[in-house]
Formats: sequence, structure tokens, C-alpha cells
Amino acid sequence: MTVLNSIVAKQLMAFKIEVDKLIEKKDLKKDEAVFNVLREYIKQSKNILFEGNGYGEAWEKEAKKRGLSNNKSTPEALKVKTSKKALALYEELGVMNAIEVEARYEIEMEEYIMRIQIEGRVLGDLARNHIVPTAVKYQNILIENVKGLKEIYGERFKKVGKAQLDLIEEISIHIESINNMVTKMTNNRKKANEIVEIEAKANAYCNKIKPMLEDIRYHCDKLELLVDDELWPLTKYRELLFTT
Repeated sequence: MTVLNSIVAKQLMAFKIEVDKLIEKKDLKKDEAVFNVLREYIKQSKNILFEGNGYGEAWEKEAKKRGLSNNKSTPEALKVKTSKKALALYEELGVMNAIEVEARYEIEMEEYIMRIQIEGRVLGDLARNHIVPTAVKYQNILIENVKGLKEIYGERFKKVGKAQLDLIEEISIHIESINNMVTKMTNNRKKANEIVEIEAKANAYCNKIKPMLEDIRYHCDKLELLVDDELWPLTKYRELLFTT
């Protein structure tokens, strides 16, 4: 809101100056001067006008073609606030000076790092201490079932028990992936915590740790679809739809 209000304030000030100049130079009425300035603004702003979905891939491609910025991560977006152009705007309007902007920038970056750090720890705990043990428990049930089928069907087991064996293998793949990724995420987090410079630290959390959260969640979501409802320790997504 600080950024948006500052931009609007700056533009309104420039707008008034241009309108007053037209009124003074060309002896126009106020409404005429306003419309003339607005007409020029519409032409100048053509580069950022888009009639389609502003959140879709089409606009992303079009914006790149028009040479517009596209900051996809929080560290990239926060960095813009400390640019020379932004600092000049804040100082001109008396909103903040350079020291105040830099201070807020560091606080917001630290908050971003802390959020990713907490999210990583919570996800690691849920995955290792709840989801994986439950998946292993269900897997053991399936293994006992397979042993029973093998005793009953003998040579025919390869055909009868294939579905159970495939399920056991699929669960094993997701368990292994989760354990490996949680370990890797924890190690990356430790390395990132050793970084002193705030921008480099935030980028490390953004580019090396945050993507792993999505990967871990992917395998957890897959296990949710495979493990028996009665064993699953958390509320499943489909159950949330009917929870009041």
C-alpha cells in the first residue's frame, strides 16, 4: 500500500501540474484541459494495458515482449523497493529516506527467510514423524497380505498379487523420495543460515529451499491417495470439503 499510494500521489501531482499548464498556456477550460491530459496518458500507458487474463501465461509472454518487468519471487520484488528510482520517489514525496527504506527492506527480507524456514521445519516434521511412519505401517500390512496370498495361490501368486506388489513398490518410492528430500532440504537450510548477507541468504532460501517444499509435498500428496483412510494421521483434502 505504501508503494501504490506513493505512485498514485506522484502521478496526481504531475497530473495537476500538466492540467494547470494547459489552462494557463492555451486558455482552456478546466474540463478540456483534464481530458487533453488524460488522452495523452492513455496513449503513454498503452504499453501496460492488456485486455486478457493478467495472471495467465499469455500476459507473461506479452509483457516480456513489451519490455516490462516481471519479478516472480519475493526477494526480486522487494529488491525493487530499494532501486534508485524508488528511493527518489519516496524522498521527493517525503514518505521515507534511504535509510528508512533500507531498514524496511532488511526487515521484510528477514521475515521472508523466517517464514520459509518455519515452513520447512514444519513440513519436515510432518513428513518424517507422521506421514512416513504411517506409510510404512500401511506398507507392512500390504506385505503381510502378500505373504498370505503367496501361501494360498502358490505359483499363481505372480498374477494374483501383482497389484499389491506394485502398490508396495510405489509407496517405497515416495517414502524414499521424502526421506532424501527432507535430508537435503535440512542440509541446504543449514548452509543458507551461514550466509551473512541478507539478499544472498533470501535468494538461497527462495531458489534452493523453497522448491524442495513443493517436491516433498508432491510425494506426501501421492501417499495420501495410496494409504488407507483409517491409518492416515491428517485430514485428507477431500474430507476438508465436507468439514463444517
